Amino acid sequence: MSEADRTLLILSLSPLRSDPRVLKQIDLFRRRYRVATCGFGPAPDGVADHIELDRAMPSWPRDPRRLLLRRYVDVYWGIAAVAEARRQLRGRDFDAVLANDANTLPLALSLAPARGVHADLHEFAPKEHFNKPAWRALVAPYVRWLCRTYLPQAASVTTVSEGIAEQYRKDFGVAAGVVTNAAPYADKEPRPTQLPIRLIYSSAGQRYRKIENIMEAMRTAPGHVELDLIVMPNEPAYVAELEELGRSLPRVRFRDPVPYTKLVDTVAEYDVSVSVIPPTNFNLAHALPNKFFEAVQARTGLVIGPSPAMHALLERHDLGAVTRDFSAEALREVLDSLTPESVDAWKRNAHQAARELSSEHQNLGWESAIAALLDGR
Repeated sequence: MSEADRTLLILSLSPLRSDPRVLKQIDLFRRRYRVATCGFGPAPDGVADHIELDRAMPSWPRDPRRLLLRRYVDVYWGIAAVAEARRQLRGRDFDAVLANDANTLPLALSLAPARGVHADLHEFAPKEHFNKPAWRALVAPYVRWLCRTYLPQAASVTTVSEGIAEQYRKDFGVAAGVVTNAAPYADKEPRPTQLPIRLIYSSAGQRYRKIENIMEAMRTAPGHVELDLIVMPNEPAYVAELEELGRSLPRVRFRDPVPYTKLVDTVAEYDVSVSVIPPTNFNLAHALPNKFFEAVQARTGLVIGPSPAMHALLERHDLGAVTRDFSAEALREVLDSLTPESVDAWKRNAHQAARELSSEHQNLGWESAIAALLDGR
């Protein structure tokens, strides 16, 4: 059987056309294998087959009684999106499945693909919403059961950062490789920095990210810096509060979200990307987010908080500055120190690091794992 005849199902209970990590998997494999996808919304470009799930369907359990009784098998197969995906996938054969996140693993394994399942874990699943008491009490034990029961059955595992990989090893004895959330290589040149220095912050609009601290830093920041924000409407009430706060900050503006494919070009309009992410939960403490890598491809400088995974890469390549903590005051101190000359140096270093920190280089972890299944390498 040739490579092109081998079938790979990429499974994710997410809106596939706007999920950057899944889109990179599809782009990596669709020219090599016959790729089918299953997830929310219409088919991504370039796939051979697609199983569409209704975006309104829950992808996590909403069954507190069974969770309390620890009837976890019933809980899992009772999740609306899982049940619908199972129905639509019944009778289909795949050579391998790339299962995104722990909540797809039992479904992927139940399909019994001829050459096995690779699990790609976007977060440390047992602590994904650990800041919510009800989730911590009811759902976290279920997720730990999910990982303990099904992760050892995966042929291979990857995740997004070394800290999260180490936690999976400690808690579940699973050796996870690391594939970062790197952006595709962009053929760009650094743009000279002029005054005012333009800052960009892009993020999901979630309260625990404390985006108001980024904005408050601008209240007393020097006049030669300006800040634009792109905030997704995950929590509309919170985003509305941020917009109200912005009305009192004349050098802060909001702009509309842009498609993932246009994000690097958008960031390239700016001089510095701000990626200060307070460690309000385990996964944020170990974050190595898309926007870090998008800034590199955009050839902008970076200002980050003291998050270990980001700090290590930024320091290795001298890509920007690190705040002393995650407060508005600490960010303002760094903004005070920005000059066109310092930002231009970071941009040049981003240009030098762009190929090494691109998805084409970082995605070798997926490539080797799937090749081991489908090509016997």
